[in-house]
Amino acid sequence: MSMYPIATTTVGAGGATSITFSSIPQNFTHLHLRAFTRGVVSSGTNIPMQFNGDGTSGNYITHYVGGTGAATFSGSTGGNANIGWTMGTTDTANGFGASIVDILDYTNTNKNKTVRTLNGVVQDATTGTGLLGLWSGLWISTAAINSINISLSSTPLFAQYSTFQLYGITTA
Repeated sequence: MSMYPIATTTVGAGGATSITFSSIPQNFTHLHLRAFTRGVVSSGTNIPMQFNGDGTSGNYITHYVGGTGAATFSGSTGGNANIGWTMGTTDTANGFGASIVDILDYTNTNKNKTVRTLNGVVQDATTGTGLLGLWSGLWISTAAINSINISLSSTPLFAQYSTFQLYGITTA
């Protein structure tokens, strides 16, 4: 298995409401996304992701399980795939959440697309309070993925220095 860089985006001064990877090469088996995020939002805000501009909420299913060190939780949501939570304005200063996302068989037109994510944020470095989560998602479409949009809503922003790295993975 080999991993090849496709694109990296780092948010500049003023922030950004969304990050888009477009014209994704179709010559890999899987995609791998690494995101280091801080938002101008409340702590623990979900980071939605859509494929090929598909905003149809019924086409996405996400399940998650997580913990804070003091409690565990689980649930499901629709509307978008999800890459986890971002650190926010009430969290440890200058900290960034981390997400590792695999998008499996993204070019296979015979099956729906599966997403798996490992995500964590440290909300208070002094007390060690944070969130750690495992996410699984499904895009109910057999279309090959050629673009990914990662966004917060129109008002909250990804803070400066949030970084998104997209890689292609080959299995041969």
